[in-house]
Amino acid sequence: MSIILIGGGVRSGKSRYALEVARRFGPRRFFLATAEPLDAEMSERIQRHKQERGSEFTTVEEPLNLDRAVDALQDRADCVVIDCLTLWVSNAMHHQRESSLEPILRRLAQSPAACIAVTNEVGCGIVPENAMARRFRDIAGSVNQLAGALAGEAYWMAFGIPVRLK
Repeated sequence: MSIILIGGGVRSGKSRYALEVARRFGPRRFFLATAEPLDAEMSERIQRHKQERGSEFTTVEEPLNLDRAVDALQDRADCVVIDCLTLWVSNAMHHQRESSLEPILRRLAQSPAACIAVTNEVGCGIVPENAMARRFRDIAGSVNQLAGALAGEAYWMAFGIPVRLK
């Protein structure tokens, strides 16, 4: 099954819409979280989001190896919401594993479970002032382009409204 890509700006409704789309699939729904609880604020945020999803979704935390996590769920999942590719890129940069991103995305596109991937569009703002931020923007943009090419459906979120691109 191909990827369903949902992108947009910060707080545009991407995650909410991804959960809505996931509910259209069977009852075996998983949420693959890429965020790591590196500080108290992020830990609280992660807990709040888990509570908001409730028991409809089983949460799996995996900051890097999305393909392995999805493969492990393939016989148990109707759909997997991956939230989010942007944090995944950041994690890969931190662990110096950017070269693994393309093969992992290609593997996700072959999953028998629906993979609903959430991502931030980071190229709509100003050019970042430092080299690392520009590198992140460039890698995230490349990942988003590849995810868009692999996606069977793609949506742009603006003001909580999904606009179908593909």
